[in-house]
Amino acid sequence: MITLTMAEIAEIVGGRLHGTDGSTRVTGGVEFDSRALTGGGLFVALPGEKVDGHTFAARAVAAGAAGVLAAREVDAPAVIVPPLAEGAAHERSVALTGDTDGSGAAVLAALGALARHVVTVLARDGLAVVGVTGSSGKTSTKDLIAQLLEPLGPTVAPPGSFNNELGHPWTALRAEASTRHLVLELSARGPGHIAELAAVAPPRIGVVLNVGSAHVGEFGSRDGIAKTKGELVEALPAEGVAVLNLDDPLVAAMASRTRARVVGVGENPAAEVRAVDVTLDERARASFRLVCPQGEAAVNLPLFGEHHVGNALAAAAVALELGSPVADVARRLSSVRRRSERRMDVRTRADGLTVLNDSYNANPESVRAALKTLASMSRGRRSWAVLGVMGELGADSVTAHDEIGRLAVRLNISRLVVVGDSAVAPMHQGACHEGSWGEESVLVPDTDAAVALLRDELRPDDVVLVKASKVAELWRVADALLADSGTGHGGDA
Repeated sequence: MITLTMAEIAEIVGGRLHGTDGSTRVTGGVEFDSRALTGGGLFVALPGEKVDGHTFAARAVAAGAAGVLAAREVDAPAVIVPPLAEGAAHERSVALTGDTDGSGAAVLAALGALARHVVTVLARDGLAVVGVTGSSGKTSTKDLIAQLLEPLGPTVAPPGSFNNELGHPWTALRAEASTRHLVLELSARGPGHIAELAAVAPPRIGVVLNVGSAHVGEFGSRDGIAKTKGELVEALPAEGVAVLNLDDPLVAAMASRTRARVVGVGENPAAEVRAVDVTLDERARASFRLVCPQGEAAVNLPLFGEHHVGNALAAAAVALELGSPVADVARRLSSVRRRSERRMDVRTRADGLTVLNDSYNANPESVRAALKTLASMSRGRRSWAVLGVMGELGADSVTAHDEIGRLAVRLNISRLVVVGDSAVAPMHQGACHEGSWGEESVLVPDTDAAVALLRDELRPDDVVLVKASKVAELWRVADALLADSGTGHGGDA
């Protein structure tokens, strides 16, 4: 973060000083985990369901923090933030932090105001803010963009999926005077959420990847999801750039909703930045010719799955806009690495068993992409799809799970292991109804049962995909398989 006094922070967030005259300078980072604080940092005291950050305020200052951002008086120098009126922000704070009195909402609002100030100051000196949204692929694309921009100058991007009311401003506040690029991932669980995040760190470049079924239970329809995802391009300035996936009609239609210049990406012939002659190798890694107004170049993605082509094109468009030559973009895309955990993390054991750990989250679109990757990687080998619940699908849940089960059959996946209760049972039933499947599909109650089945029936050289929404914690299956005695953990296969 840029250096600010406690008095300046109080003015920015509309708070009052407590236990300090305000002259102390905050020179370090902003953290809500007191263990992560560095000297001169600002501790954000967030209340929670189990732990209240206010109880750690004195300890944080004793450890070197310059002060505290708090909702109530603490035994430490602090800025006390004003209460926030009840409403949508209060409800999301309760869901996010577990507090019930709205104090968390007040602290989050203050954190957002502080981030907005810092980003505005840095933008005057040339900071380029890039926002990425979409129903799937946000985190992978954010990681790709960061890797393409880092050679152009200091770049800040969130670790993993820090994309909500807490992680978004926290990431923005990691930007310093030397930072040239700030890459942010924006998520939403309802209308207006992306607009609020975009107001915290106003983007100059906005990327919309796709509109799928993730959280359709909360939005009501894909059109409702598209309306909210489009809030990102609506937030762009006239001199900004909207990077839109023309292969998705709902995303392509967002061109009419922005003042910014539109750059289309995809395999669509109308896309300015497009992939031509896409092929997959035996490990489902894509190669293609990158074609754009600046020229053409060959790309050999080291990532697993054809769905990464669209992510790579979006990242390429951002890097090209910020001054990277097309040859450099292609070369860097050909050497990128997976950065976020449990996203197509492909590892091969010493006995030849390959595990595709894509268990961080799941929606119908991402599961389809993962199944297609499994089918491509397992040619000539037995393939196993270990799948769990896809959450927040509302009334579409039964149909969506049924369709995934049927797709596993159509893709000739050797075995389907469905993990969970009645919510995920339609996936097993769909597989059984699609063809002559009997023992090829099995429904087990939990991860322990799945691990026991796999350990009993897996053979060396099999390929296993593990994927579900976070609530299923299906990564326990992948971890157990890779931790078995006599196996190698290695890196990406």
